[in-house]
Amino acid sequence: MIITQVTSPQQLEIIRSLAYTIWPDTYGAILSEQQLNYMLDKIYAIPSLQEQQQNGQHFVLVEEDGVYYGFASYQINYKEGKTKLHKIYVLPQTQGKGIGKLLLGYIEQVVVENKNQSLLLNVNRFNKAIDFYTRQGFEVVGEENIDIGEGYLMEDYIMEKKIK
Repeated sequence: MIITQVTSPQQLEIIRSLAYTIWPDTYGAILSEQQLNYMLDKIYAIPSLQEQQQNGQHFVLVEEDGVYYGFASYQINYKEGKTKLHKIYVLPQTQGKGIGKLLLGYIEQVVVENKNQSLLLNVNRFNKAIDFYTRQGFEVVGEENIDIGEGYLMEDYIMEKKIK
């Protein structure tokens, strides 16, 4: 499996397609169908993804033999000395096969190369991925409620992992 930096609009289309495949499984039991669709449209429209890139997010894709299994995005120096993991998603049928760890390891290496000391992320307080993050060395360091419009609220934990 290889991880590649996203540099083209065609690759953003792949991310968009993956998100529309992954999110219903990830959030279907947590969010209403209306909120799920609202968030997908808001976050994964191509202009929105391009704006996220312009605002400092780096997107990566993981693939093997032309088949894409997941993606992540991160922002170096989101806060002083801290990189933010904005997104990390793998196809439901591939979860538990090391792809998430592969993406996380790649981003942790970026953290080291850029002399940051930790990796931050937000995760929905009801997301089963919290167990994955905890096993990877993240700790809950706070909570945050984010108004995303249309009366919807993201109820997140803030998690952090110190990187040596």
